[in-house]
Amino acid sequence: MTKFRWFILCFIILGAALAGFVGKSHFESKRKTVDQPPVPANKLSADTMKSVIHLQNGTSSQVVSNPETIPVLVNKQNKLPDHYKPQDLIYPDIPFTFKEKIEKRKMRAAAAAAIEELFAGANQDGVKLLGVSAYRSHEVQASLFNHYVKSDGYEAAKTYSAVPGTSEHETGLAIDVTGGDGKCAAEECFEGTGEAVWLQNHAAEYGFIIRYPKGKDAITGYKYEPWHLRYVGRKIAAEIMQSGITLEEYNNTTPVNN
Repeated sequence: MTKFRWFILCFIILGAALAGFVGKSHFESKRKTVDQPPVPANKLSADTMKSVIHLQNGTSSQVVSNPETIPVLVNKQNKLPDHYKPQDLIYPDIPFTFKEKIEKRKMRAAAAAAIEELFAGANQDGVKLLGVSAYRSHEVQASLFNHYVKSDGYEAAKTYSAVPGTSEHETGLAIDVTGGDGKCAAEECFEGTGEAVWLQNHAAEYGFIIRYPKGKDAITGYKYEPWHLRYVGRKIAAEIMQSGITLEEYNNTTPVNN
């Protein structure tokens, strides 16, 4: 993501927060969810419905029926219910690249506790990290994606931004991070930094995976993002990271292939 795109994202999120757009929109979900334990490995069929949503480019996407489960698979083929909002969002006690206490700081409770431990572990190893962006509401994701469509067209936009409902940020289980100097936030220059190397080697110890690994874009649908962490729990994270696979491969699903 370029600095311009990152600026646009910050502008949209901050604007939504100031305007009270998030949480007060008539599109806001009124569903109530109940915390459930993680589903067993390789049980994607229990995680999805058979209802199919046809996207603009002619492909289809299943709607996940249990979006509150920790290892839920969300990608271009598996989308969240319309206007889904996690019910256990809290503010993790970690530093971010900005001072405002706004929604994109939030994560689901389990992920928030884990990211606090990850940041503490990194700090003990002399690695300083900053949060960049965590939870993103359906409305903010829609505004962001629509902006990119207007700017670059639909086909180009979906290569670097998620269609509303298919963004991991909407789950409250994902967070973008960067180094303590705040540079290379959600940018390609983060690759190869000491912080990126530390995350690759230690994220799984805290239940996180590098969600979009290098060389796996044909499977995940996205290019390498060493800054994008996804909480799945320690057991699953260890298996994924040690095996060098993706969440799609762990679930034995069809590659996204963009």
